[in-house]
Amino acid sequence: MNAMKGTPVRHPLFDSLTSDEFRRVADVVRREAIAERPGFAAVYTDEPDKRLLREGHEIARRARVLLVDRASGTTHDVVVDLDADAVVSSSVITDGAAPVLLEEFDLAPDLIKQDPRYVEALALRGITDMDKVQIDPWGVGNMAVPGVLDYPVDGRRLAGSVSYYRDFPDDNGYAHPIEGVIAVVDLVALKVIDVHDFGVRPMNVEQANYTADANQPMRSDVAPLVITQPEGVGFKIDGRELTWQKWRFRINWHPLEGLVLHAVEYLDGDEYRSVLHRASLGEMVVPYGDPSKEHFWRSAFDAGEFGLGKLANSLRLGCDCLGEIVYLDAENAGENGEPTTIENAICIHEEDAGILWKHTDWMTGKVDVRRSRRLVVSFIATVGNYHYGFYWNFYQDASIQMEVKLLGIVQTRSVEEGETSAHGTRIAKNIVSSYHQHLFSFRLDTEIDGWQNTVVQNDAYGVPVGPDNPYGNAIGVKKTVIDRELTGDDHTNTQSSRSWQIMNTAKKNAWGNPVSYKFLPGWSSATMLAQDPSLIAKRAGFGTRNMWVTPYSPAEMRPSGDFPNQSRSGDGLPRWTAENRATDNTDVVLWHTLGVTHIPRAEDWPVMPTEVVGFHLLPVNFFDKNPALDVPASSSAHGGSTADDQPGEASCH
Repeated sequence: MNAMKGTPVRHPLFDSLTSDEFRRVADVVRREAIAERPGFAAVYTDEPDKRLLREGHEIARRARVLLVDRASGTTHDVVVDLDADAVVSSSVITDGAAPVLLEEFDLAPDLIKQDPRYVEALALRGITDMDKVQIDPWGVGNMAVPGVLDYPVDGRRLAGSVSYYRDFPDDNGYAHPIEGVIAVVDLVALKVIDVHDFGVRPMNVEQANYTADANQPMRSDVAPLVITQPEGVGFKIDGRELTWQKWRFRINWHPLEGLVLHAVEYLDGDEYRSVLHRASLGEMVVPYGDPSKEHFWRSAFDAGEFGLGKLANSLRLGCDCLGEIVYLDAENAGENGEPTTIENAICIHEEDAGILWKHTDWMTGKVDVRRSRRLVVSFIATVGNYHYGFYWNFYQDASIQMEVKLLGIVQTRSVEEGETSAHGTRIAKNIVSSYHQHLFSFRLDTEIDGWQNTVVQNDAYGVPVGPDNPYGNAIGVKKTVIDRELTGDDHTNTQSSRSWQIMNTAKKNAWGNPVSYKFLPGWSSATMLAQDPSLIAKRAGFGTRNMWVTPYSPAEMRPSGDFPNQSRSGDGLPRWTAENRATDNTDVVLWHTLGVTHIPRAEDWPVMPTEVVGFHLLPVNFFDKNPALDVPASSSAHGGSTADDQPGEASCH
C-alpha cells in the first residue's frame, strides 16, 4: 500500500478487473450453478469499504456480478471473492433488474419483424419490405398504466420498440419515423406480447442525411490545423497510474459508468495532497416530454439500463481526439462472462487552454503572461441516436473541470403537414422533435487534504444599507454549513453566485483559512421537469435536486440505486437522504445533477452540433498563493505568425 501523508487510499483493491479475473469470476459463477443459463449483464470490482482500509484491515479482492438467468429472467446480485475463488453472497433482486444484455436488444428487432400483427400494421402504412425497417428497442421502465400501456414487469424482462424506415442502408432512419406502432417484447420468452397501433400518420419521405456526399459542395477555405509535441507527451502512465506535472491519479473502468478516476492528488512542495478519492458519472437519464399515449413512456437510464462502459466507442486519431494521443483499451465481461476489449476507449492528451495568467505593468510596460495547458482524459459512448463525450480536464492551477459533450441525432415523430405540437419543434416537413432533458448525476467522493470534510453552501448578497453599509456598496456571503443531508438549498442560483465549498477545517493555510475546494456549477444545471406522479420522476429522483451531500457509504454508489432497469420507484438518493444523516466533519460524497433541457431547433437537424455542459472544482485557500506561478513562459515562436511574416518574440514575458 502506497499512501503518503494526507493522501487518499491508494490501493489495487479499487482497480478495474483484469482479463484473468473476468475469466475466474465466470468460472466461479458457473461452478456454483447460480443461474440455469447465466447472462453476465455487468461485472466489475466490488470496491472495499475504504474506512476498513484506513484502519489497516486485510480485505480480499472482490468482484460484483449483475447476473441474469436467461431461462427465467431472474436477476441475481453476486459477489465473488477473487482471493478464494468463491461466492461470498448471492441474492435475488425483486425490485428492478440487471441492465439489458446487448444480445437481448439484438434479438428484439428480429422477433418483432416476424410478428403478423406488426407486419399488418406496417402494411397499413405502405411498408412491406422488412429489410428497410429500423427498430430501436427501448427499456420500458415499469410501464403499468391501465388502459394505455399496461405491462407490469412481474419478473419479466421487457422491451418496447420504436420504428423507422431506411430507404437504403446508410439512410438516416430518424428522418422517416414510423408513427403510432409500438411492439412490446418479452426478452425471456422471446416473443412479442403485444403490438399497439395508435393510428396511421404520414411518414416523412424527404431524405435528411448528414454524410459528406449528401451535402456537397464542402467548404474550401478550411486550412490545415496540425498539433505537434516535438518532445512527446508530458505525462507518464505506469499501469493504471497517470502522472502529469503536479497531478497524479488512477484510471479505471466500469461497465455502467465508463471512466472512473481514483486517488486524485496534487503535488505541493514534496507532498502529494488529496483532492478526490473517486470521481465518476453515477447515472444519466433522458426523459421525454411528449404526453401522448404512444410517447409518454419513453425515457432511458443510459448507465443503469444499458451501460455506458459497454457502449464506449473505439476512438480514432484526428477524428475523436486531435494531437499527440495516448489511448487506453477498456475491458468488460461479455455476456458469456469472457473478457471483451474496446480498443482505444480512453483518450489522453494535452491541450493549449488559452492564457493561464497575465499582467501588464502600466508603469513600466513590462508584460508577463503564461499559456495554460490542460490534461484531458476522455471517452465517448453511443446510446441509440445520441452520443455522449465525457472529458476530465486537469489544469496547472490545480483546478479540475468536467465537460459533457452531447452529440448525435434528435428523436423524431411524424406529424400531419401543417400540424404543430405543444411539446416539440417542427424540424422538417412532416417531423417534430419532442422536448426532452438529459440529466447527469456525477458522484464525487471528495477527500480535501484528508477524509474529514465539511461542505459549506456560499451565497453572495448585497448588504442592506445601514450602519454596517452606509454607502450601499457592501457585499456579503451567507455561509450555510451542510451539517445534515437535508440542510441548505439544493438548487443552483446564479443570482447569488451559489457554490459549494468542501473544507478540511482541521487544516489551515498560512493565512488561517481552512483548506478547501469549491464546487462551481456550469451554465446549465437543469433539474427534472416531469411531475411527481410520472414514472420517470419517481425512478430518477436524483434529478429533482442539483446538489446532494451524503455521508460516505460503500453501498451507495448509484444515485437511482443499483437496479434502475424496470424499477418501480424511490431507490437511491431520495431514500438514503430521508434519514437526514449527519454530514459535518466526516467522509462526505457530493452528487451533482447537471444537464440540458433540450428544446430542439432546426439547426439540430439532421445531426446536432455539439452542446457542452459541465462543472468546475477550484482550490480555495488550499494553497498560500497562486500554485501556477512556477509555470515557465513559453516561446511565442511555437505559435507562429503569418502577419507580414514577422516572427514572434523569443518568449512570452
